[in-house]
Amino acid sequence: MSKRSRFVILLAVLGICLAFLWPSISWYGRTPKEVQSLALGSTEKIKDYANAKASEDVRTIKALAKDSSAKLGEEFAWLEKAAAKNYKKLGEKVPSDMTVSDVLKAFSGEYEFLQVIQGKYRDEILAAKKNYDNSVKLGLDLSGGMNVIVHADLDAAVADHRASLDEESLKNFDEAEFRKEAMANAVENLAGRVDRFGLSSPVIRQQGSDRIYIEIPGAAQADSINTLIQGRGMLNFHLTNMEASNAFESYYYSHPTSTFDALGNLIDPTVIPEDCIVIGQYEKDAYGLDERIGYLVVYKDVALEGKHLQSANVGYGELGDIQVTFNLDGEGSQIFGEFTSAHKGEYLAIVSDNKVKSNARINDAITTGRVSLTGNFTAEEANNIKKVLQTAGLNVPLEVESQQVIGASLGEAAIRQGILAIILGLGLILIFMLFFYKASGINAVLAQVLNLYIMFAILSAFNYTLTLSSIAGMILTIGMAVDANVLVFERIKEELRSGKSRPVAISMGFDNAFWAIMDSNITTFIAAIFLSQLGTGSVQGFAVSLAIGVLSSVFTALFVSRLLFDFQTDVLHIKKVSIGWGIKQ
Repeated sequence: MSKRSRFVILLAVLGICLAFLWPSISWYGRTPKEVQSLALGSTEKIKDYANAKASEDVRTIKALAKDSSAKLGEEFAWLEKAAAKNYKKLGEKVPSDMTVSDVLKAFSGEYEFLQVIQGKYRDEILAAKKNYDNSVKLGLDLSGGMNVIVHADLDAAVADHRASLDEESLKNFDEAEFRKEAMANAVENLAGRVDRFGLSSPVIRQQGSDRIYIEIPGAAQADSINTLIQGRGMLNFHLTNMEASNAFESYYYSHPTSTFDALGNLIDPTVIPEDCIVIGQYEKDAYGLDERIGYLVVYKDVALEGKHLQSANVGYGELGDIQVTFNLDGEGSQIFGEFTSAHKGEYLAIVSDNKVKSNARINDAITTGRVSLTGNFTAEEANNIKKVLQTAGLNVPLEVESQQVIGASLGEAAIRQGILAIILGLGLILIFMLFFYKASGINAVLAQVLNLYIMFAILSAFNYTLTLSSIAGMILTIGMAVDANVLVFERIKEELRSGKSRPVAISMGFDNAFWAIMDSNITTFIAAIFLSQLGTGSVQGFAVSLAIGVLSSVFTALFVSRLLFDFQTDVLHIKKVSIGWGIKQ
């Protein structure tokens, strides 16, 4: 391979690494702390924040518009550009000296104006959230936080469910399938609760057959988390007041900034009947998260409690349409039969944890205890409703088995110590290499700096979590990478002692050291791969960073270091090699 080709490859590698590292650089170096805090919260909290800030801005701008000559301040300069685009779309002339009133006229109404400002806040926070998702994460030992192991008592859940079944249902009861569904729903239910609590980027996954592992970075109150975990989600059925819902929807679109306060409470409670409440209606978005699509006004009285649900399934109707069916116990069947007989043609909302998950029409009285929900569902929508219903039907007792809290101050100290260890390691290597190998030692140090750069880029590319053990693997990698440089330099010294010229000595030195370096690094890489697959926790973090470090150190020691030598020979026209004491050329 020619030297020019090697140089192009190096530039390409550095460019790709920069692209991988950019989200981490943006998140840790360019994102304000307050935006980080918002981006780490739940999607629902981001939406509420953007809506509250936009409402505040609209009120401020409307107050300014009372003065016909007033202009927007510097913080709203972007709105003038948005208004100018709207004027052009409408085919109207853009005012040369735009006032606040001119900006407001560019939008069809207050709701559109609100949506534009809300989009600005939303896009800023979601862009930061995307950077975080694509960046190197800090583990609990560096960022602080809590990890919790929750035990799901599936035996109690099975016993409770068996007791609610009749003899015919018991014959068809599949305990293994029930356990699987109960555990899956427990994990999903916990994920929903933790996300609503607004905790930052929690990790929630099943561990073994009956345990759930939860990892929550950042500061968290242990008592609040335990209450959240051990509590049970509430699911109830409420009669929907469709007339009030339609009236409220019109009111909300006319007064989007003055309907709710910062806490989500109605500013004017008289806009809905006294015996009703407003609840957000939600659907799953493309990311599997609850997304609010509107509001419904429902009666406060509970029509049916979720505790009466026994099972839920997705099936097909006579016309091939997708339906969600669920079964009620004896008491629930009687309550539901009487209720549906009295409210034919009206709508019934399924409310789970203060969110409307479905709003179905009552076509006929349902007295059999077997209920079918229809509504032109897609398969995904039907399965989401099924999961909501199963959450109420599957009573899985949860108990916190163990928890570990790590303070943020301890994490900050660990970060400082880790950075200090890397800097100290590089510094000692610099002194050692410059002392024993003179000017050639600079090449080795530059290769080590690029080695760290490439390692962090790979970690960022695969969204790995950085822990203390990962830093230990990096520090070990630095020492191993220097070992490769030492092998090359000693080979070059041997060639120089035999009278070879600089270009020949360098070429033969790298060629002769190649297999010795490859053998040692391949064996280390194999060991690291096995550790990463068989190990857990800190052992796995150490092994992953070590495996990445082996690959990057081989590249920098054999590729980058040689390119530096060739650059000095061909571009700087250096005739001798400054590579150690007692080497005469």
